[in-house]
Amino acid sequence: MTELTRRDLMRGLSLAVLAVAAADLLGGCSGDDKDEGDSVDGITLVSSDEDRAEGDSGAVPAVVGSIQALGAGLYRKLRGQPGNLALSPFSVALALALTVNGAKGATLEEMQTVLSTRDLHELNGGLNSLTRHLESLAGKQERRDGSEATIALDSANAIFGEQTETWERGFLDTLAREYGAGLQAVDFKSAAEAARLRINDWVAGRTHDRIEDLIAEGVLDTFTRLVLVNALYLKAPWEEPFNDRATQAKPFHVADGSPVAVPTMRAMLGRAGYGHGDGWQAVRLAYAGNELAMTVLLPDQDRLADLEATIGSGDLPSVLASVEPASVDLSLPRWTFRTQAPLGDTLASLGMPTAFTDGADFSAMTADEPLQIAAVLHQVFIAVDEDGTEAAAATAVVIRATSARFPDRTVVVDRPFLFVIHDVAHGTPLFVGRVSDPRG
Repeated sequence: MTELTRRDLMRGLSLAVLAVAAADLLGGCSGDDKDEGDSVDGITLVSSDEDRAEGDSGAVPAVVGSIQALGAGLYRKLRGQPGNLALSPFSVALALALTVNGAKGATLEEMQTVLSTRDLHELNGGLNSLTRHLESLAGKQERRDGSEATIALDSANAIFGEQTETWERGFLDTLAREYGAGLQAVDFKSAAEAARLRINDWVAGRTHDRIEDLIAEGVLDTFTRLVLVNALYLKAPWEEPFNDRATQAKPFHVADGSPVAVPTMRAMLGRAGYGHGDGWQAVRLAYAGNELAMTVLLPDQDRLADLEATIGSGDLPSVLASVEPASVDLSLPRWTFRTQAPLGDTLASLGMPTAFTDGADFSAMTADEPLQIAAVLHQVFIAVDEDGTEAAAATAVVIRATSARFPDRTVVVDRPFLFVIHDVAHGTPLFVGRVSDPRG
């Protein structure tokens, strides 16, 4: 028997449960506002008949500025965390853009502030055009030396909505027209775990299994109504690959200054780029075709905090603009890691707190019941070696009914404790005791 992969098993389990639970997927959808679409992996699509638009190329510069500002804000808030850090401002921006199209009132205004835009039409059209441009960079590329290499670059959006909810046509039209996304009807109310597996399976498939568990067990429950997801995948070979025979173990000084031996690549790059500024140097490495690149920012000794402050203040565009063509003898560690970050508190502190409270207004999504954001989840995988870079990111915005009450405190009784049995009116201690070992 052929051994099943973990993702195959997850897909089979989630679809089996959903098939039983979803006897009438469109029971809560009004016939006037919804068009029943095709079935994707056995899940019914609820979407409009709008075709994907071409986007607004004139809005791309403004949208790029919005993504840069969002990235600066996120980095500023998260850079104090210890250890490795990776973000995809593009993925987060797309997930938030999907969500903001369902917002109204103060919720809309605050989310627009965080996204650095006052015009949703410009945001939608610009992101649509930018995404199409980025996807056009994928495919076979010819290097300057005549060799060929293939770049993979995919961005995909999906919306998973509670099957009994009536979703507004205008909301669905925008998702289809500007983001190429139809709403997939799932059963959160009685099969939340199966829906979670289905969403994670979708993300894993779009990121070549680099992001497998975006949504952890227990995040979705019977009060979940909508999950909006972006998945991003990149695999790009260098324009000038490193020779793996030149890779040697070299010392790398970690945060506390102590040296550790790590595999370090080295190459004389004849067509790289170099820039510098106050307390930092920058080296640009092009990927095959010279349409994509990685810029490595190296702080001077004891200037990491200053460089991070520069990035967090929004000066990344000027840092990137400092790079000019140059040959560079570069030594660069290989690295592979993945990071994950719940972004709810971070986004609230950046200026959109209302979206996470009972005062949120997402009535442009549905008039059935009030909704609020329960969580914004983000994961990134990155691997850099002699051949190039593989990176994946996924962002999920989890929406739930505001009628779902969050506990004020969480208490786990996992150590010796006391107890008192008493009457409420007077507090008469009928029994008092201590439990040191519940086994007796």
